[in-house]
Amino acid sequence: MLTAACTPAPKQETKIADPGTQVSGTVELWHFFTEREADAIDQVIKDFESTHPNIKVTVKSGQDDSKVTQAIGAGNGPDVGLSYSTDIVGKFCSSGAWVDLAPYISRDKVDLNQLNATTRSYTEFGGKRCAMPFLADAYGMYYNKDMFAKAGIAGPPKTLDELTEDAKKLTVKNPDGSLKSVGFLPLYDFYENAAAHLAPATGAKWLTDDGKSAVAADPNWKTLLTWQKNLVDWYGYDKLTKFKASLGDEFSADNAFQKGQVAINIDAEFRLAFLKDQSPNLKYGVAPIPTADPARYGGGYVTGNIMGISKNAKNPEAAWELIKYLTTNDAAITKLAGLLKNVPTTQKSAADPALNGDADFKTFIDIFNNPNSMTTPPSASGPAYQEAFGQFLTNYQSGKVKDLDAGLADADKQINSVMTLGG
Repeated sequence: MLTAACTPAPKQETKIADPGTQVSGTVELWHFFTEREADAIDQVIKDFESTHPNIKVTVKSGQDDSKVTQAIGAGNGPDVGLSYSTDIVGKFCSSGAWVDLAPYISRDKVDLNQLNATTRSYTEFGGKRCAMPFLADAYGMYYNKDMFAKAGIAGPPKTLDELTEDAKKLTVKNPDGSLKSVGFLPLYDFYENAAAHLAPATGAKWLTDDGKSAVAADPNWKTLLTWQKNLVDWYGYDKLTKFKASLGDEFSADNAFQKGQVAINIDAEFRLAFLKDQSPNLKYGVAPIPTADPARYGGGYVTGNIMGISKNAKNPEAAWELIKYLTTNDAAITKLAGLLKNVPTTQKSAADPALNGDADFKTFIDIFNNPNSMTTPPSASGPAYQEAFGQFLTNYQSGKVKDLDAGLADADKQINSVMTLGG
């Protein structure tokens, strides 16, 4: 289990009721969803209340991690928090902000093997399971079929070398040499091109077994960064940044992939809903991300939403009943997955014929279940190590870092520093 160089929170015992105890009362749920997605949550909450008539759920939508964290710190946190990021697990577990769920899981004989290994890994930290998974995101590759046909490309690239070759064929320049459309926009600060989402392309490892930075020691990072920088240099960094500045917002109808300005794009399953809503006539395909080693093909980056019980929950037993329903009830998970267009997290829900009937959605379910898929390891400092590395990557791709080996060694130091401070 990965740990950061931080002083652990005092061991707290989670007090639970005896088996068979009648659970009742009001439970307060805070989540980050809004509008259409918040309506989907409300539908499933009504299902929960109909099967748990003694429990009333009060829902507060549009609450991000910082609001939940502040409320818990002030002593008035919600009974149940729903976070959009697995990166917060390390902080919530190590600080005690979310309680250890192990006693509830043991008492109610919840089988965690219904969750795959990746999902189990990002819902615990330091030997403490303070979270359960609430749907997931799987990252793959979207490609524009019309642009591929025009360039004479039969199907999606499966290796990084093929991605480079296709990106060049698909790129169209204006008479003055500026970029009109690109095959692939390789900048790390474009849309979903975070290092975490691309790391599975080479199997790059973030942390060592003792929780230190592994970015300099793992040669897979150098493979990924060298590939990316070569493609950036082929386009020209200045031309790419100018082109990127002209593109629309990622989550608007002016998304560059949806507008045909980018032929190949890294994105998650949730893009399917945006495409259906905003670009119904776009001809596209989906596939796993290309890899350096063909043997790794089929995987991708996996993350997800998580739920936990606040340390100052007023009704922890009812909070657990709600969490258990939303994260282990296959029918509820399948319904949520269908409404939110996110990947279901239990084996039975992931195998549901209705969800797998959509070939594009099934591609992301397959990525989620693939043994080559990876996630970012939890840390007591949350996403700080990724943010520190992201700063290095933006400097490297721009040409400010001349020596990659020395730069990665320095990035190691920066990451270890912020992880120590963050914990």
